Amino acid sequence: MSTKNRYLAVAATALLGGLPAIAGATNGYFAHGYGARSKALAGASTARPLDSFAAAVNPASIAYIGDRLDAEIELFSPRRQYTVDGTPTLAPGAFPLNSGTVRSDSEWFPVPAIGWNHRIDAEQAVGVTMYGNGGMNTDYVATPNPLCPFPGGSGTFCAGTTGVDLAQAFIVPSYAHSFNNGRFSFGIAPIFAIQRFKARGLNAFAPFSSDPAHVSDQGYDYSFGGGVRVGGLVELIPGVRFGASYKSRITMSKFDEYAGLFAEQGSFDIPESFNFGLAWDINKDITTSFDVEHIRYSQVDSVGNAMFPNLLTARLGDNGAAGFGWEDMTIFKLGAEWRPNKRWTWRAGVSYGAQPIPKSEVLFNVLAPGVQEYHLTTGFSRAIGDKDEVNFAFMYSPSSSVKGPNPLSPKQNIELEMDQYSFQLGWSKKFE
Repeated sequence: MSTKNRYLAVAATALLGGLPAIAGATNGYFAHGYGARSKALAGASTARPLDSFAAAVNPASIAYIGDRLDAEIELFSPRRQYTVDGTPTLAPGAFPLNSGTVRSDSEWFPVPAIGWNHRIDAEQAVGVTMYGNGGMNTDYVATPNPLCPFPGGSGTFCAGTTGVDLAQAFIVPSYAHSFNNGRFSFGIAPIFAIQRFKARGLNAFAPFSSDPAHVSDQGYDYSFGGGVRVGGLVELIPGVRFGASYKSRITMSKFDEYAGLFAEQGSFDIPESFNFGLAWDINKDITTSFDVEHIRYSQVDSVGNAMFPNLLTARLGDNGAAGFGWEDMTIFKLGAEWRPNKRWTWRAGVSYGAQPIPKSEVLFNVLAPGVQEYHLTTGFSRAIGDKDEVNFAFMYSPSSSVKGPNPLSPKQNIELEMDQYSFQLGWSKKFE
């Protein structure tokens, strides 16, 4: 086995061993970037060919990054909680929550990723990258709940420890071709996806379901599917590049064990998204980049359908049933890179996107409080010899929240809140 293939085999084994732990994301349940270099720029990399993870944003970029292997591990920490105040409605049909603040357990998650790229000739390149999304993860312990309608009930929804765990892993082969002496490139990347999901403590919703036995506490279930990403990258004038990419909706098989929870009998597709970016080499040492990303959460019924009036017109699990009520997200990203010498590269970035949860949807989103808006990032790369490099990225997402009424106990208010930290360490090997 060649040295290059040995490196790839070891890194792939490490990734596959870590996939069950994937749980990190920040823009809803999409990551703010892919790879330490991109994440240190707050994800502003659609027009920046940085490393083999570029295919996760714009496959056209791999035409410019040469033969290389990138392996990384992220330590991601989301701090989630909800707070309930106001007078509970104690009437038939009402569903008040216990007053006070409840914080989710499970605050640290390892997130591995690996990418490989090979240049076929001066114009063509192929690659493969494996990475993950997640972030819809909550774990609220079964604290006593005096508002439960039956003796001994505990936890958020009176059915014990409550929460969900969604993880997504992607295997993405890619191909790119450059034209006109490298001034323009086009890339395509089929996407193969696997999802894992578990829900606990939701049996109180079983009477509202078309399949009461498959609402909660069914352990992990798995879903498989695929889609495609296409992209282009063009040098507008010397030192200024424009990139754009489109990721199709990823059609997934259904979560059969949760056919009574998600709309369309357990359907949970991954929404389509669009990326646009500009990069400008201010001089030989400094490059800036600006990206816009648009994620269409509202187009996936199990994510985008509102709780009301859907809960009154369809049972959970039916077509047109209630979902999380998420709206589409548009995220703006700005990054800068400084290369003071051949050994060191320093990066920083900031991004903003209005969080996707309306005030009217706070009850169900106790389970998935994806409320983050700002991301502040920094990081560096340090060359070790001619072919190896160590990369680091740090992200802090300040506390963000959304507050609205409990639709099943109107005099109560529910506030969802989260802040996040991320530390990512990577290693890169060039083979040229």
